[in-house]
Formats: sequence, C-alpha cells, structure tokens
Amino acid sequence: MLVSRPYYENQIMNYFETPFIKVLTGVRRCGKSTLLQMIAKRASQNGTGKDNIILLRMDEYGIPLQPTADWLANYLDEKLQHANPNQMTYIFLDEIQDIPGWERVVRQLQTRSNTDVYLTGSNAYMLSTELSTLLAGRFIEIKINPLSFGEYLSFRHQYGLGISETKNSLEPENLNGVFSEYLKYGGMPGQFDLAERNDETIISFLKGIFDSILLNDVAKRTHISDIDLLEKLAAYLFKTSGSLFSTKKIVNTLQSIGRKTSQRTIDDYLKALKNALIVREVPQFGLKGKEILNPRRKFYAVDTGLRNFAAGFPVEDFGYQLENVVCNELIKRGYEIFVGSLPNGSEVDFIARKPTGEQRYYQVTQSLENEEVYRRELAPLQQITDSFPKTVITFDGLRTGITKEGIQIVSLNDWLLETLKEDTY
Repeated sequence: MLVSRPYYENQIMNYFETPFIKVLTGVRRCGKSTLLQMIAKRASQNGTGKDNIILLRMDEYGIPLQPTADWLANYLDEKLQHANPNQMTYIFLDEIQDIPGWERVVRQLQTRSNTDVYLTGSNAYMLSTELSTLLAGRFIEIKINPLSFGEYLSFRHQYGLGISETKNSLEPENLNGVFSEYLKYGGMPGQFDLAERNDETIISFLKGIFDSILLNDVAKRTHISDIDLLEKLAAYLFKTSGSLFSTKKIVNTLQSIGRKTSQRTIDDYLKALKNALIVREVPQFGLKGKEILNPRRKFYAVDTGLRNFAAGFPVEDFGYQLENVVCNELIKRGYEIFVGSLPNGSEVDFIARKPTGEQRYYQVTQSLENEEVYRRELAPLQQITDSFPKTVITFDGLRTGITKEGIQIVSLNDWLLETLKEDTY
C-alpha cells in the first residue's frame, strides 16, 4: 500500500519538472523508494506514457552484482531510445550511490532537455562526492525521515489499526497508548506491511534494518572489519543518547570488558555511523557568554525503534527516549539543534535554529507533577534573557500554559501534532 506523506511530497513537487536534480537522502528504509513511486504515479496521471517513466531500483532482480557507470549509461540510453521526445521524461534512480562514477552519468542526464531526474541515497557520502562539484547549484537535497508521530497516526488509520488523525480520535486516552507504541518501535514505514504485526515480528523487522545499515551502509562502505566493535559502539551510543559523549570514556568502557581500541578508531567509527544517517550529532553551544573550549556532544538515533532494538529495549530511560523524539521532530521541522550550556553548568536540552534567524529553546521532561522537577526544568530557561521563545515539553501534560516569565509549557502530544495538517493532508 502506498500511503501519502504530504510533507515530503509537497517539497518534492515544488521542484517537479524543473532542471534541478532532486536528491532524496535518508537512512535506509525510511520511505525514500515509496516517495519515488508516488512521484512516478503523479507523472503517469499527467498523461505521460510509460516509456517516458524510467524507474530503476538497484536492489531489484537482474541488476548486475557489480554495476558500473558504463552499465548505467547503456541501460539509460536503451530506455531513452523508446521515450517520446515530445514529452517530459522522468528518471528515478533508487539507491544509486553504490555505482562507482554514477555522478558523471547523472551530470549528462542533467544536460538533456525535457528530462526530470530524481535520486535517492542512504548515506551522506552521496553529497560529499563529485556530485557537489559536477552539479554545483544544480541539485536540491530533500531530507527524508522516518515517520513523525502525526504520520504514524495517518499510517495506522490507512492500515485500519483503530485510530485516525480526526479530531475525536486525538484525545489523550486514545493517544497515549499509540504514542507508547510509537516510542518503543519507532516510525519505520515498513512495519505496517508486516503480515502479522506483533512484538516478535516488529523486533525481527527492526533487526533486519539495523543489521543491514551496519553491514552495508557502515562496514562495507568504509571497509570496517571489526563488526563486533561496531555493534558495541552503536549499542553504547543508543543506550547513552541524551548524555554528553566522551570518546575517551567509551575507550575506557570497552577496555574494561576486554575490547582494546583507540580514540582514533572510535572517532572513525562514529563518522561512519553518522554518514550512514543512523545517528545524529548534537553539539554543545555556550549561552550567556560561556565559551566552550572543547565542546562535547550528544548523539541521538534517527529512529527510536532502532535505538531501542540496539539498546535492548530499556525501560529505565524513558526521559531520554522522549528527548530523542523531540530531537527528531525538530530536525524534521528544519531546525539545526544544539545542547545549550550555561555558565553555572546547567543545560538547556535543545537550542533550535533556522537559517532565517529563528531560534527557540526547549526543555523536555517526563513529568512536572513534582515541584522540585518543575523548578529544575524551568531554571535554565529563566537564566536566558533574550526574547526568543522558550518551551518546556512535558509528557504528562500537567501545568500546561504560560509562566510569568513567558515560558510556555505544552504537552508532548500537543506539540508533536502541531504540524499534523502538513503531515497528513
């Protein structure tokens, strides 16, 4: 089943039939291929003949085991010979990054008249190769994420799983159970295609994705042979997401369990995991004149399902899981995010910025019922004297409103569904 994802479809359609190469990037299995199929379907609905729609998936049967740029060029030339030159030709190349020299083939396509080209890729190397040189100013990157909570509700509705995105369904008693499911298993769209959807099948599904990312997008691409160390590092990252990361500390931790390694090796593995788009790095940023000479960083998983699978589905770090959801939602909304560091050592969970100059501050908490927790969550925001919006996001929905200092307190569900309309319509 093809379920619409309007947030991304609208971004793509903004560049439909333009000379720009459209490059969809995102972690493996987050829905890029399905979006290509949706755009191809729109092209066919415009009256385009089938010979003018070329969709190539690099994992389909019949593709050479080691395809080359020459093979790709010959394949496309053969297809293009049958296309009607008086119509627009749409070319969709899915997971193209594993063909050496593919950039030059795409560059040639870009010079062809009446040709609309779309690419997908599952790693950051795709845009750090010759593509950025050969197509400087001629491509548009559209970042695709796993399902947001609003999209998750839409998928549940489309698959007949008992809750929709209609107003009557979005009551706390209906949402909390669904959110817990979303938090535990994440938003990888393929889980809804499982013949039987239960704990066992979803965990097996997540394992398949996690293993594929580590083996294909990390180890194979960067020639990492120590898979055991890579798996241990990924599990450590996810278990400690929300905590400031220290390369030296993880080297010591690994050595304590008999795994000798070096800081350089860990940094190389971290870079590979980031480039596979499975983890997100959030650096420290000094507030109120605080200069950070050696800024540290936090890492969050691109999907809480993958995080929880790698970490063994922990139940004791609920607050960090909530942070992970907020982190991913802010990135999806187009923010660059940082961890705020204040002179007294306290932190602001997230500083969110856009190139337009927009800036916001966020604290994330499980509950504000306890008075001490309430004061602790507000304190860092109260120290910031600028006029940018400040928000505390709470899972329990208690004490919502605006404080005398102008700090907004919102429930997590309400905040996540602020963009429900653009996610689902």
